[in-house]
Amino acid sequence: MARILLAGATGYLGGFIARELQDRKYHTRVVVRDVEKFEASGCPADEVVRAEVTDRASLQGCCDNVDMVVSAVGITKQKDGLTYMDVDYQANLNLLEAAQQSGVKKFVYVSVLNGASMTQLQICRAKEKFVEALKGSGLEFCIIRPNGFFSDMAEFHAMAARGRVYLFGDGQYKSNPIHGQDLARVCVGALKESAREIDVGGPEVLTQNEIAGLAFAAVGKSPKVTFVPDWVRRFVLVAGRICLSAPRFGPVEFFMHVMTTDMVAPTCGEHTLAGYFQGLQEADPDHP
Repeated sequence: MARILLAGATGYLGGFIARELQDRKYHTRVVVRDVEKFEASGCPADEVVRAEVTDRASLQGCCDNVDMVVSAVGITKQKDGLTYMDVDYQANLNLLEAAQQSGVKKFVYVSVLNGASMTQLQICRAKEKFVEALKGSGLEFCIIRPNGFFSDMAEFHAMAARGRVYLFGDGQYKSNPIHGQDLARVCVGALKESAREIDVGGPEVLTQNEIAGLAFAAVGKSPKVTFVPDWVRRFVLVAGRICLSAPRFGPVEFFMHVMTTDMVAPTCGEHTLAGYFQGLQEADPDHP
């Protein structure tokens, strides 16, 4: 069986990928900064290597005797003062160079749906810069482009639990976010596929109003939705660009954009958002 190196294993998606690789009997080597955190997560792996993907030198030899690399490396919550260029671009580039030096055959990278058309956003600019490097690397590659994770929808549940959901516009923007386990199956499946890019979303295309309704149903409250006018969003973007550092502004910028555009990808998977919200509620029935 092929030997796989996985980077980003301590993140939401990475944990599911680690389990999927083991379920399919791949020999799995994970590269993590915090070995103790990974081991505490209960995720399986055949080898655990301590390295910092933002430090090129620490990756020396990490891809030796590896056939393929899967990278779920990327900033989801800003910390350590690192920028998207530091992580989503440079850290992945460091990993790609290590893969090239070790003769790795294929590199699977998780980017974002419609990233090439959203390069005005910091996160997409960094991700697409790496995509271009990957395409020019000479390695076989596959770029996975999900439109959003179920974990990104947790704020709907949190707002519903507090009694009111706030939406931009009229709540009719559509998306079909995907559960991490379903997306992990796509990522691992890509190791054997010839497709170079895969757009993917979850099984249900929902409006934001429908997502809010599912969240209220999970918490057992009557729906109360406030529609925020677009000028508020534009004001927040202008103020944030002036007042926030680039690392802090990036997530705000991305959130404000994806909440006011349709993000619909080909449907895939079996997990439903209603089930995800119900799981959140059962895990913390008193929230808040």
